Amino acid sequence: MSGAAKGAEARLKELGLVLPEIPKPVANYVTYVRTGSLVFLSGQGPRKPEGGFHVGKVGAGVSIEDAYRHARLTGLGLLAALREAAGSLDKVKRIVKLLGMVNSVPEFGDHPKVINGCSDLFVEVLGDRGRHARSAVGVGGLPGNMTVEVEVIAELE
Repeated sequence: MSGAAKGAEARLKELGLVLPEIPKPVANYVTYVRTGSLVFLSGQGPRKPEGGFHVGKVGAGVSIEDAYRHARLTGLGLLAALREAAGSLDKVKRIVKLLGMVNSVPEFGDHPKVINGCSDLFVEVLGDRGRHARSAVGVGGLPGNMTVEVEVIAELE
């Protein structure tokens, strides 16, 4: 059965995925804003279970494969925030838009391959409801030198 047919919460269990605790904002903002049926999730980075973030520049010490895993880890944190906003991931109608930022050297050009880590996770968990419009961009730096940061807009039922 696909993620859509089973429900996202059941699919998480089937995949053996555990959502992390939602990080507390580090400044004067909130983790998410819900307006009508839309939820805007603040950007998150690849938080390590023991604390801190995966850091470095993709293309100079951080491989595409590692950064893909970092984007996937970031996606788990975003799903945790989305679950809190919706009450259940089964109430997610669809992921509307994803903005993925990759901390990379200027000559690096495979940003989409990195952000696929988050996009692939959303489709694994949410099925077709996880498919989204997307931008994947390279940046010269991210807070704390994180490897990736992703923000999301989702629609709830």
